[in-house]
Amino acid sequence: MSQKEQTRLQALNRVLEGTVKVWEAALTMGVSERHAWRLLARYRAEGAVGLAHGNRGRASAHKTSADVESKVVELAQGRYKGFNHCHLRDMLAEREDLSVSRPTVRRILQRHGLTTPRRRRAPKHRSRRERCPQEGMLLQIDGSPHAWLEERGPRLVLIAAIDDATGTVPFALFREQEDAPGYFHLLHEIVTRKGIPWSLYSDNHAVFRVNPKAPLSIEEQLVQEQPLTQFGRALRELGIEAIFALSPQAKGRVERLFGTLQDRLVAELRLAGAKTVEEANHILGRFLPRFNQRFGVPALQPESAYRAQPAGLDLDFILCSRYPRTVASDNTVRFHGRPFQLLPGPHRISYARAKVDVCEQSDGSIRISYQGRVLPFTEAPPLAATLRSSDERPLDNRRPLDAHLVVGASPGHNGARGIGVREANNNGKAHKPALDHPWRRRGLTKSLTS
Repeated sequence: MSQKEQTRLQALNRVLEGTVKVWEAALTMGVSERHAWRLLARYRAEGAVGLAHGNRGRASAHKTSADVESKVVELAQGRYKGFNHCHLRDMLAEREDLSVSRPTVRRILQRHGLTTPRRRRAPKHRSRRERCPQEGMLLQIDGSPHAWLEERGPRLVLIAAIDDATGTVPFALFREQEDAPGYFHLLHEIVTRKGIPWSLYSDNHAVFRVNPKAPLSIEEQLVQEQPLTQFGRALRELGIEAIFALSPQAKGRVERLFGTLQDRLVAELRLAGAKTVEEANHILGRFLPRFNQRFGVPALQPESAYRAQPAGLDLDFILCSRYPRTVASDNTVRFHGRPFQLLPGPHRISYARAKVDVCEQSDGSIRISYQGRVLPFTEAPPLAATLRSSDERPLDNRRPLDAHLVVGASPGHNGARGIGVREANNNGKAHKPALDHPWRRRGLTKSLTS
């Protein structure tokens, strides 16, 4: 089932449970009340299969034929070149006996790269949107970089969520930067304290959405779907709909929240003398209940729309940055340059060549899982080549004291296989060969001869 059909299924289940009325479910599903009754009857008769559209996989009966489409393109490029869409539609009906609507003409021409010569200015007016009827139906999330600690501490980012129905803040936290671990921590606290919301409204930050204009890889082209970020993947696994705003005004509720907090919260942080991110989060935890009581409004429906966590849900495994890895032949996994040794367990003794997931939690901890099971692991012992290239070698094998080894350069450089080693002086700067160095003379001779 698609995300749209899953949302309809959840809304209809709440109607059958008696917690939501049909007209409220119609608002959530984005359909009229009459159509909501149709969906409910179909769901009762056929089950979840009845929510799928009957024309799925079939061509529309009103589809414009290929002959008509080719004729419209030919006339638009020839006899009626330079006509706008409305004028072209009229001329096709009057002189060519082709009854085609203006939107159809527009779609046909756009599909073939033909645009209208007439440009229209987009309207600038906006209308006020009604709040969602229940708490938990829609949360707006965003981050606000600001001098929250003023001159007393570093510049921080406040990551917060606000409920669209009540205007309250279920959770917020300070971070040193706006990143995915911060939003994972935010959503983890919301789900633990309140439940799983229906939808999240955010901007197009790289944490939430992959750039749609970025070129797709071959694997992504074969799948034929837009790739997801780590946070987007977590939302899909939790069944939370992701809605993206096209302008800051579209998510004005969270923008106005930050405007209020940059006045009141900054003053309270100054009053408490907070200087670090830990102190700021402590003050924020005491500030939010008073803020919600002062600025919160009652929802249209008192029932909460937050969904309870399903039994057996591993929230830590979902709300993390997950990276696929292939276990090496020695039963190790490398992550961020560090080798981890997988330990034998009751299910398998060895995981060599198996596909595992390395999960990086918001606090920086690492866990490795295989088919949903958490695997025990420990730090792998270093290889002999690593020991030979480190400063832990015997003193008689070390280099003179005027130089030391720095591990982590390009692989295979200066000796040991797979270990990058470069020589540095006492100031920590890489050694730069002189102009008459033999290495430079060889490169100069090679370039001149070629």
